[in-house]
Amino acid sequence: MDKFFTQTHCDRCGGSLKGGRIMSMYNTDCICLSCKDKESKRDDYGEAVKADHEEIKKGNYNYKGIKGDN
Repeated sequence: MDKFFTQTHCDRCGGSLKGGRIMSMYNTDCICLSCKDKESKRDDYGEAVKADHEEIKKGNYNYKGIKGDN
């Protein structure tokens, strides 16, 4: 099974993933929902979402993100 589904701690803050997990829009970090909330408030978040959607339209479902600062 993929590490994303088996790891127990957030790649960003080290907190528990028991409350949920999601992949960062900026890289391949598996992050907790608290970190996701913080990430979504970044000024460049819209750019990251747009880049992800553009890659999906091209058929790339494994986009690595825009690799911004976390």
